[in-house]
Amino acid sequence: MRAVRIDEFGGPDVLTPVDMPDPVAGPGEVLVRVRAAGVNRADALIRAGRYHRARPLPLVPGLEAAGTVAAVGEGVDGLAPGTPVMAMGAATPGFYAELAAVPATRVVPLPDGIDPRAAAGLPTAWLSAWYCLHRLARIRKGETVVVHAAASGVGTAAVQIAAHAGARVIATARSAEKVGWASGFGAHEALDTSGLSGDAAVEEVLRLTGGHGADVVLDTVGGDVFAQSLRQTGFAGRVVALANVALAPSTVDTRDFYPKNVSIHGFQLTGLIEHGYDPRPDLGEIAAGVAAGTYRVPVEASFPLDRADRAHAQLEQRDNRGKIVLTVQD
Repeated sequence: MRAVRIDEFGGPDVLTPVDMPDPVAGPGEVLVRVRAAGVNRADALIRAGRYHRARPLPLVPGLEAAGTVAAVGEGVDGLAPGTPVMAMGAATPGFYAELAAVPATRVVPLPDGIDPRAAAGLPTAWLSAWYCLHRLARIRKGETVVVHAAASGVGTAAVQIAAHAGARVIATARSAEKVGWASGFGAHEALDTSGLSGDAAVEEVLRLTGGHGADVVLDTVGGDVFAQSLRQTGFAGRVVALANVALAPSTVDTRDFYPKNVSIHGFQLTGLIEHGYDPRPDLGEIAAGVAAGTYRVPVEASFPLDRADRAHAQLEQRDNRGKIVLTVQD
């Protein structure tokens, strides 16, 4: 089969198309024939050797995919060959490949009507947004939710999930074009932070909430933005931190959150699953929403598997709106 391998850490050019032996589904595993693989910032960090967990080389990256069941291993029931599925994590070798063997606990059947390119974007960005908002922040109808970096994959998912739950959504991004685009997914307020200092960004959120602050802030940026998130939150609010794309430390004043009884939640999907979380029920609910037209998964660009280098180069421009995917031809 064809796959994309990393033999040394570096820029997008280290993503090398290669021929590899086909993987085999072992006991409890499903062999997935990949139709589309999601491209994520974690993939880029792994490729550059900057991921928070060391990964030995050589390796085939890829954290999520959609395709069909090619074969099942011993002990796997309910997933017949030919079944459309999405899959995530713990794949052998990784999802930047034509075939991947995946534990059956990481494979979810897809309802009819979902494009594989859209489905490939659900297991990471959409599941992260869903878990952070519903399981950690426990958003309720009528609450105000601030979504930072609202034009990102997680951001556009979070805007839709929060709006569908009945929350008032304030979308922030670093350009008028990006916040305008995010508003098209259901945000009620759009805040362009490109020309604002940290203090000004905080004041704008307070103004938009009548001085009360937000009930929930979803921080997908990290660095200085995390400190702002704490100040943008109102009494008994919740801040969920799930990324640090700023790749910078956060300096926090505890007086910005403890007098308000603010709760701070950290989220990291891989660690959550390793500690027993079963993603299948939540992923099934998300997929049902996509199939019903409740949610839209914007795909900005798709590249052939052999051009993973171009996909990563576009991702690292940090100007994408929606998902970038790799596609595999039959």
